[in-house]
Amino acid sequence: MNTMFRSCIAFFKKETVLCIAGLLAVCSAFFVPPSPEYLEYLDLRVLALLFCLMLVVAGLQSIGVFQALGTSLLSGTRTTRHLILMLTGLCFFSSMLITNDVALITFVPFAIMVLRMAGLENLLIPVIVLQTLAANLGSMFTPIGNPQNLYLYSAFAIPAAKFLLTMLPLTLLSLLLLIAAAWRLPNTGLSIQSMESPALLSKGRLTVYLCLFLVCLACVAHLITFPWMLLIVGICIYIIDRSLFRHADYFLLLTFVCFFLFIGNMERIPAVSGFFHHLIDQRELLLGILLSQCISNVPAAILLSGFTQEWRPLLYGVNIGGLGTLIASLASLISYRYYTNIDGARKGKYFRTFTIYNVIFLLIMGAAGCLL
Repeated sequence: MNTMFRSCIAFFKKETVLCIAGLLAVCSAFFVPPSPEYLEYLDLRVLALLFCLMLVVAGLQSIGVFQALGTSLLSGTRTTRHLILMLTGLCFFSSMLITNDVALITFVPFAIMVLRMAGLENLLIPVIVLQTLAANLGSMFTPIGNPQNLYLYSAFAIPAAKFLLTMLPLTLLSLLLLIAAAWRLPNTGLSIQSMESPALLSKGRLTVYLCLFLVCLACVAHLITFPWMLLIVGICIYIIDRSLFRHADYFLLLTFVCFFLFIGNMERIPAVSGFFHHLIDQRELLLGILLSQCISNVPAAILLSGFTQEWRPLLYGVNIGGLGTLIASLASLISYRYYTNIDGARKGKYFRTFTIYNVIFLLIMGAAGCLL
């Protein structure tokens, strides 16, 4: 019994957002009894896209694509400033295509390895914090950069070109802020032991995974329907490497399902729906930022989207809202876990540095979002 209780506590700590979403969905079912209409709440296209992108990116990771890219870009680096900019840039630009969490999973351990090789352990905290900011900010540019973008892009049927143009000013501003922050760090000469670029495990698989990634992009651009994408990607992954199915984040998908059910039920209760519509009206940006600080930006986007048609301030709010607290973007926890696993990690210093950087970025980006 004690073992089961400890397991439940451990699961709640690890998947807190999912547990909250599940509880909300169950509670809402007491007010709106389960019926076939529940199926209409689910955005199957978003769920399918997320699932397929997870599989394809996991495939690219499995053959060492991102490690090879990082090693190749760092060859010839001669100063710490150049190194910091490269490590930060890797997270910023790669997150636009492979999502913020995958960028951090790939390049934070890579940065730790490189900085240790160069004897720059003193830069571990600021570099990892900058990488985290870079992944969260770079990912806001594209519809596939993070889950909340993909959801809002689909929910509001935003044209791809309009989405990119809408997010371009904030993305450029965030890039300038990252460069300025990196420029303030110490700059000295650098001597890194020669790093041999790892060979790709299979060039044939690389070709297939890239083709499957294009299939996903075609679905994002509405060139093919999501059932065809799901069929093509599912069959190809099953044939090539079925172990990749274990790497999909099924808890994230289930979190989406629970929030879809909760919001769908709330919209069918007139008093509740009217209250939320009135509360959110003209406050999408502010509420997107504030709510993200408490429950993270993905559920904040799903929750608020059910009660407004103003997608632009909401899109700004939940992306800017990924800055701030450690849980504002769950991807930030990935970096934190990697750092705390290092021998001699200074958790308190990391938390202080993370908070200072994030608050400064949040205030500047929030002001820019209001002006836009």
